[in-house]
Amino acid sequence: MNKTEINWQELGFGYIKTDYRYISTWKNGVWDEGELVEDNFLRISEASTGLHYGQQCFEGLKAYRTKDGSIQLFRPDENAKRMQKSCKKIMMPEMPVDKFIDACIQVVKANEHFVPPYGTGASLYLRPFMFGTGHKVGVSPAPEYIFCVFCVPVGAYFKGGMKPVNFITTDYDRAAPMGTGAAKVGGNYAASLQAHQEAVDAGFADCIYLDAATHTKIEEVGAANFFGITKDDVFVTPKSPSILPSITKYSLLYLAKNYMNMKAEERDVEIDNIDEFKEAGACGTAAVITPIGAISHNGIKHVFHSETEVGPVTKKLYDILTGIQLGDIEAPEGWIYKVK
Repeated sequence: MNKTEINWQELGFGYIKTDYRYISTWKNGVWDEGELVEDNFLRISEASTGLHYGQQCFEGLKAYRTKDGSIQLFRPDENAKRMQKSCKKIMMPEMPVDKFIDACIQVVKANEHFVPPYGTGASLYLRPFMFGTGHKVGVSPAPEYIFCVFCVPVGAYFKGGMKPVNFITTDYDRAAPMGTGAAKVGGNYAASLQAHQEAVDAGFADCIYLDAATHTKIEEVGAANFFGITKDDVFVTPKSPSILPSITKYSLLYLAKNYMNMKAEERDVEIDNIDEFKEAGACGTAAVITPIGAISHNGIKHVFHSETEVGPVTKKLYDILTGIQLGDIEAPEGWIYKVK
């Protein structure tokens, strides 16, 4: 698609073929130099472990156009480090942090005209991913790996953008304790598809996963992390070894403490005690901050601030976070990487 054909204000979260993507191959124990290519198809062995045994992981981050027309990345080093942890979990070679960041910057520069203009509410989403390839039929790590980064201009993940949406708890489990829940691997998302569809079919934006061991504590909100604001203005987010460590969540924990002078806690969040929160939300790179209007659990609907209006604390957190991402608010040291 040509840039001139894009309606920036109407962008959703869908695929658009951009001009270039980065690809690098690991073979004989080393990564090659990597290169930008135009082809958006990958040719791999039919016996690739990424196809048969789920040996793959991915990341998601965004590039933003600032008011002066420059472009910046938000905390790509944290994405690089999280990908390394995912790779270690499923026996894949780690991509060096500097090579990961350089690949992202190359892709943004090569597709600069796809970075949405400032003020449109849209951004350029980057999808770095890695998977096992080569000829391997037995269940064991692959002999070769491909690392790739492509980009897509996107709008809001949930339709309507910064408007409250409702969720419902599910009896399905996303990930088990001591499993791959804290790694950003595709199997976690495959495990979520049925629960997500059933929630959508029932009229909800997505489902809420409870801890697999007891089904009493909130873990994740669909493909995002959960947070709540207590009635005495404490920012709370769940703590569990099977939750994906969201970079957006940890950014909000920092901003709540240091920019809003709030108390911030990472702790258990009991589903039967959600009335402790006056506001709640889902957060992540794709979702940014999505206010939660209500959660339905065991046939009982709990409404937070409002089903139609964003709560004031959530709104302020959103304004600070996006202000930093767009270059309008000074960022903590090391959070912003300038592309140009």
